Amino acid sequence: MAHLRRADGPGRSGRPTLAVVGATGAVGTVMLQILSQRADIWGEIRLIASPRSAGRKLAVRGEETEVVALTEEAFDGVDVAMFDVPDEVAERWAPLAAAKGAVVVDNSGTFRMDPEVPLVVPEVNPHAVRMRPRGIVANPSCTTLSMIVALGALHAEFGLRELVVSSYQAVSGAGRAGVATLRQQLSLVAGTELGTSPGDVRRAVGDGTGPFPEPVVLNVVPWAGAPREDGWSSEELKVRDESRKILGLPALPVAVTCVRVPVITTHSLTVHARFEGEVTVDKAREILATAPGVVLFDNPAAGEFPTPADVVGTDPTWVGRVRRALDDPTALELFVCGDNLRKGSALNTAQIAELVAAELS
Repeated sequence: MAHLRRADGPGRSGRPTLAVVGATGAVGTVMLQILSQRADIWGEIRLIASPRSAGRKLAVRGEETEVVALTEEAFDGVDVAMFDVPDEVAERWAPLAAAKGAVVVDNSGTFRMDPEVPLVVPEVNPHAVRMRPRGIVANPSCTTLSMIVALGALHAEFGLRELVVSSYQAVSGAGRAGVATLRQQLSLVAGTELGTSPGDVRRAVGDGTGPFPEPVVLNVVPWAGAPREDGWSSEELKVRDESRKILGLPALPVAVTCVRVPVITTHSLTVHARFEGEVTVDKAREILATAPGVVLFDNPAAGEFPTPADVVGTDPTWVGRVRRALDDPTALELFVCGDNLRKGSALNTAQIAELVAAELS
């Protein structure tokens, strides 16, 4: 049964009350920007964070709003609560917020594979948001979101049957610590001849690898996430499991390699997608050019293809290098980029919340 609305309806303004939990974090900061840029559908917007951040004032929709501490009482009167917090915080507090009558939209990894929690991308499976027996809707990981809007559009037309992807993930996917680590490492190598002999970058960086197992400056690191069985990482399994759930393809063969690259923000992926029958590049380009949330930017002869330097700070999934596989007429090759803090986290969360708000109005 769907968790539809609070017993006492939307807030006093006649519009639903929104809580942003984790408002002072990296994604929370982007969320406040997005809320100020999108249609003003909310009544009160309540900013919630850890007790040490309580009392800070942050701007949202042109108003200075005081941050309140994360407590059960903070959810009194809240219709929709967006969570941008670590897994362990979401695990404890999201069910409490739902029990208080809020619909929770959670950006952590805690509930994504829970069969009673829909995993929603509004351009791909908006209908799934209505069936949320736990009162919680999950937001996919930033890596999955960087490609799934484009992939969903192609799947709707061609029928996906196999997926092979490699990710090139920005350091902001590891939070503020990831960004600080890369900037510090850049300062250590700038103006040097490092990167020309074995181990010279490692020696310069020393122990300052931050959340990464290896130096990320002047380097690529073929690892993101935590270790899992048989040499896989948690990030790789997330892409596999989440893609299957979002697309409704529980047995889809998926192979993933996740790589960390020295980019601040915006994930990129190479995608090899096999479909049910023969595909053409012209039809694929037509689908991508008209798909909501996708920008087709694809003219390699003119040097036009997506790169993180151009995509950062934008909302769509950008797609280029669209080719039919050389040895398989049923497969396409793509290169995609998406800002991992916007569509990859905050924007998709806001879009889900807007779907829920439409039910409450």
